[in-house]
Amino acid sequence: MISRIDHISIAVKDYDKAMKFFQKIFNLVPGASASDPEMKYSWEIFSAGDLSRLEIINPTGKGSFLDNFLSDKKDGGVHHITFETPDIYQAKQRLEDNNIPYFGFKDHGSFWKELFIHPKHAFGVLIQIAEFRPDEWINPSLVFQGSKKWSVEKGENKTELSFAHPGGGKVKIELTKEEVKKLIDDLAS
Repeated sequence: MISRIDHISIAVKDYDKAMKFFQKIFNLVPGASASDPEMKYSWEIFSAGDLSRLEIINPTGKGSFLDNFLSDKKDGGVHHITFETPDIYQAKQRLEDNNIPYFGFKDHGSFWKELFIHPKHAFGVLIQIAEFRPDEWINPSLVFQGSKKWSVEKGENKTELSFAHPGGGKVKIELTKEEVKKLIDDLAS
């Protein structure tokens, strides 16, 4: 039902302050972003080196769904955790079969499907379950182009291997010449 945790979402009062903090202190890379005038909020996804992700959300006007959440917080706080699923309808059915209430079910076609479990039914945590294509939500510089799932960059004393990450993007590893030889032996056996 669940592939992985996709991101943790933090609601903030001051987007610029939060963005500078996470980029300067943690070197997070900005990715996809958007605003929703109807719900009066904006969001942006940031990726860490291992492609774990953080979402920053903030209200863009009075009457945002975030107003109540942020009302008793100094700067912000953890708003929700998003789990990726390969099939939102299967996830929805599993919740129904286990009498777990959910809300906010939306199907936007192949682009995005989601539902939420209220914190009172999930041990104090708002949970979002979503079906989507992870590569579409991160910085394009972190994504392999085409269908290739790896790349090799040979250096004088080391080799850098990059592999497609199941959560979108790519992950890199550096190997010494000796480690490359061992890897080749392992692959050949």
